[in-house]
Amino acid sequence: MERGETLGVLGESGSGKSTLAAALLRILHANGKIERGLVTFEGEDLMQLNASALQRIRGRFIASIFQEPLIALHPAIRVGQQVENVLAAHQPASRRAVREKTLEVLRTVFAKDAERIADSYPHRLSGGQRARVLIAQSIVCRPSLVIADEPTASLDPLTQLEIVALFRSLGDQYKLSMILITHDPFLLAALADRVLVLYAGRVVEIGPTQDVLSSARHPYTRDLLRCLPPLWHDGTSRKSALPVIPGDSPRRLDFRGI
Repeated sequence: MERGETLGVLGESGSGKSTLAAALLRILHANGKIERGLVTFEGEDLMQLNASALQRIRGRFIASIFQEPLIALHPAIRVGQQVENVLAAHQPASRRAVREKTLEVLRTVFAKDAERIADSYPHRLSGGQRARVLIAQSIVCRPSLVIADEPTASLDPLTQLEIVALFRSLGDQYKLSMILITHDPFLLAALADRVLVLYAGRVVEIGPTQDVLSSARHPYTRDLLRCLPPLWHDGTSRKSALPVIPGDSPRRLDFRGI
């Protein structure tokens, strides 16, 4: 990936998008195993680093935004403290300096009330506000790369637009590279420079966003895009069937090729 580039990862549920994100950071569940391959980041293969070396990279140079803010945030700790914890772990400073830097980054993602937000518990915030707190956590150390796993999945359409605008602004401001994982092609059309399509854990197509979304070459990508609901109603029928891909995604253990 290039500096400042956004790579979109597209696929249906079960295609391996979140597994890919976890593998990149080596945070797979205990029953997961990376058998081969490499992940080169700034000249180092992350697959070969020991636990302490990885811990220095996670959150500092590669940050992540998890899918459900209400689960990702600790319910009994004020959100400002949760952002401070990330900063203090990687850039130790006085308590006052850490607090000031935390408020500074919260003001970047909140137009107002950053101090009130910092002193709030997650359950007192809206879904959009919690999503912004996770974004603040991810950028507080000024990382090179952010991996965002379905960052707008639980938000209403208006809040999704606000988060998209925020990602655009932060990308321009910090020159962030981003891996954006989603099942929503409309989100990729707004944010991604390139799109990678996953099917059963395999990359079946990759290319510039406009090319992939407007003239997909792989049959799976074309079928996936056909399943999108229309953005408007043409008035021809009161009811219409939503296109679907027949059957289920193949289980990874049974998969032999495409």
